[in-house]
Amino acid sequence: MGASGNVSWFADIGLNDRPTVGGKGGSLGELFRAGVAVPPGFVVRTQAFEGFLEALEHEFPIRAKVELLSPDDLEAVTACSKALRARLEEAVLPPLVVDDVLAAYARLRHESSAAAVAVRSSATTEDASEASFAGLQDTYLWVNSWEETLRKMRSCWASLYSVESICYRRKHGFPEASVAMAVVVQTMVEARSAGVMFTRSPTTGDRSVITIEGAWGLGSAVVGGEVTPDRWVIGKITGEISVREISEKRIKHVPLPAGGIETVPVEPELVRGACMSDAELQALRDLARKVERHYGRPQDIEWAVDRHSGDIRLLQSRPETVWSMKEAAPVARAAENPLSHVMSIFGGRR
Repeated sequence: MGASGNVSWFADIGLNDRPTVGGKGGSLGELFRAGVAVPPGFVVRTQAFEGFLEALEHEFPIRAKVELLSPDDLEAVTACSKALRARLEEAVLPPLVVDDVLAAYARLRHESSAAAVAVRSSATTEDASEASFAGLQDTYLWVNSWEETLRKMRSCWASLYSVESICYRRKHGFPEASVAMAVVVQTMVEARSAGVMFTRSPTTGDRSVITIEGAWGLGSAVVGGEVTPDRWVIGKITGEISVREISEKRIKHVPLPAGGIETVPVEPELVRGACMSDAELQALRDLARKVERHYGRPQDIEWAVDRHSGDIRLLQSRPETVWSMKEAAPVARAAENPLSHVMSIFGGRR
């Protein structure tokens, strides 16, 4: 951790630090320390957000204003969200926070020789086992300058006051004083292929299988639902591939030289080609088993294959929530039809 406490590196944090680094930051630190290959990075801790917000509160009420809202009054929530997000995005950052983030950013770019970073929201209420708060705040990919990194960090803070995020917190009764935003700054993987995997069937809850979904390019096209991914269902212990569904993947997300991403057509010869080899699928299975063993519960994992090295990197792992919350339901049995393990609808996430 930096001397001021505003920044922590993945190597120095874990799940126990979620109150100060958020769910995503805590999970990435936990994976890094467990020896899982994740792209290196650091977290701008909630302390920086709290100081930033406190200065704004002297001029304009924020948390108290949110707590007066009803989640059913969409018009009022929308108006409040617009005002608060504009206020946070326009405010001046504390000089010490700027200095700390600049020093960490310069070190990350130097040590990793990365072309760009991802700037990712990491709220203190996300990725908890009892709530699915992930995906309600913003993530920015392929950010390739120091100035833009600072702007995106502030945008991540502001996204804590998106309409969806405010409504979620008001509906579930989270006290605003306990909600804060950390920001992950992580080197980008220029992905040949990317996607997600689940260490239990997302449709039946069967824990004996791993479901993998992937497509060409960056994973944002998969998690955003813009492309129908290839899907495989693999026996967790046996490694047998019981489902192999290769889709027509006509578009992919790739980085723009000036920063950000764009959608481009997939090369004709790859449209109907599998984005992962069987050997790579087995490597993903091994990683999924390792992560699930470490956490001791089913996981929802984002992954990418580096276009240059072919190395697999895990970008995030969070607790699986859909089946975990069905506490009264018995453990699902293996389905007679293996196709039922394939997820038919994939929701967005960040």
